[in-house]
Amino acid sequence: MTELTSRSSATQSRRKTPFLLALGCGLLTVLVLAAIFAPWLAPFDPNAQHMAARLLPPSELHWLGTDSFGRDLLSRVIYGTRPTLVLIIFILVLTVPVGMAIGMAAGYLGGWTERILMRITDIFLALPSLVIALAMVAVLGPGLLNGALALALTSWPPFARQARAETQQLRRSDYLAAARMQGIRGLPLILGHILPLCLPSAVVRAALSLGGIILSAAGLGFLGMGVRPPTAEWGSMVAEGGKVIFDQWWVAAAPGGAILLASLTFNFIGDGLRDRLDSRHDS
Repeated sequence: MTELTSRSSATQSRRKTPFLLALGCGLLTVLVLAAIFAPWLAPFDPNAQHMAARLLPPSELHWLGTDSFGRDLLSRVIYGTRPTLVLIIFILVLTVPVGMAIGMAAGYLGGWTERILMRITDIFLALPSLVIALAMVAVLGPGLLNGALALALTSWPPFARQARAETQQLRRSDYLAAARMQGIRGLPLILGHILPLCLPSAVVRAALSLGGIILSAAGLGFLGMGVRPPTAEWGSMVAEGGKVIFDQWWVAAAPGGAILLASLTFNFIGDGLRDRLDSRHDS
């Protein structure tokens, strides 16, 4: 009976995975296409101000309404996908390689190297990410690249700890013992044999963590430390809408819905990848 239940759960998981993965990839495709073709998709100039049309509710002309400067919210939401996706790419490029390199080096070398690298990781892991990001942006100045650097500073430790744990398990495996018997050691062993086995879990963690990164980036924009105005950015748009949220709710609801959609997109992708790549779901 237990075996039948286990097989039924595995079957349900395999059925659920394509749906979540397809849904997440479909939403991501929409975001990417919106960012690439924003000049053709946006019905108005996102920075054009029309004070006579300020704070208009959603209508046939302005599908999501207008903000306090008369700018079309739909156009600004579409253009707002650009800084968000660029920020995500910057953070992934900065955090995943650094975190995995530190984790695999600590797990493979062990000893004092592992202790030093893991204590450094623990220090960064204990830092409040948004507070440190705010402090860095305050020092470096607001901007897309500075925001990415600030968020990346506290985003790499989870990748390091995960890679270190997996490398420790692999270090005692027969798979690596056979590779050593063939004369493969050091960096070729790490890059050719350990990295491919640690990479799937890192991809899953990256997808699942992007939702939180999007919220942190929106938090920087909300506090006025993200992309400089008048560039369309979802966090700063929510901050502007917060001033009139009780009377003109759509000003904050439009970018807030975009943040929710983007976060759900990467959560769906991470969920689907985890179920697909985790071998425990197939047993």
